[in-house]
Amino acid sequence: MNRLTLVLLTALAPIAWGTTYLVTTELLPPGHPLFAGLLRALPAGLLAVLISRRLPHGSWWWKSFVLGALNIGAFFPLLFLAAERLPGGVAAAVAGAQPLIVLMLGALVLQERIRPLTAAAAVIGAGGVALVVLGPAAELDFWGVLAAIGGVTATGAGMILTKRWGRPEGVGPIAYAGWQLSAGGLLLLPLTLAVEGVPAAIDGGAALGYLWLGTAGGIVAYTLWFRGIQQLPVIAPGLLALLSPIVATILGVLVAGERFTVVQAFGLTLTIGALILGQIVARPPAADARRSRQTSSAALAAPR
Repeated sequence: MNRLTLVLLTALAPIAWGTTYLVTTELLPPGHPLFAGLLRALPAGLLAVLISRRLPHGSWWWKSFVLGALNIGAFFPLLFLAAERLPGGVAAAVAGAQPLIVLMLGALVLQERIRPLTAAAAVIGAGGVALVVLGPAAELDFWGVLAAIGGVTATGAGMILTKRWGRPEGVGPIAYAGWQLSAGGLLLLPLTLAVEGVPAAIDGGAALGYLWLGTAGGIVAYTLWFRGIQQLPVIAPGLLALLSPIVATILGVLVAGERFTVVQAFGLTLTIGALILGQIVARPPAADARRSRQTSSAALAAPR
């Protein structure tokens, strides 16, 4: 698979997540963000494990729970809480801070060199989404913004650890995603039952919303996302996360009737430009690519 195809497939994940905010506000029962996160994670995770027929082994039991807690268990309820308290575009736009978080954590944990153009793309992206957030119709809510920031910080740390720990040999991306979704769902289960319980009624629209979040936004998106994190420079998927606020804002305007100002349009333009710039400069140098191919060829030629 060439790099462009890998980038495009990875991009499908934040595009799917960008629909979360509209689905939450328009279809799901209000006041149940934990239950929404639970249904998005646990059924999809168990299905992925069943399909792959692979369970964690050794240290991957606790690693799966750590990654599941960061990427799922903490992220989902904060995500849905933000979606309930903020307009769709605003809630998703806070994710624009994620490339900066990933850039800093990548330098500290993975010892990845921060390239000036990469840093510029992250800053421009954050500035672009800030313009969307700070538009006159933004209707900022303190707890909603705090929940959104907490969510992107948790998943940013999860991305870094996903990159650092890799994936066990012989384990496919579906099983790997299933471990984390299942772990995150199991962590959410007791919290959901203790705090929220089950909604009094789940109509057809809500059932359709939960199904969409668990499939397109769950098992499919996370399978593509984790594979992209492991095969691309970590900042590349970090910048692709900017697609989420773009999609959410567009849907908020087209479907939910949210206002769209000139300032917000300028912010989205900056965000798109930062995303494209980031993907170009995140490409590994030719020398590194040659060394990678040589290493792969040597590994294939080595006796097993």
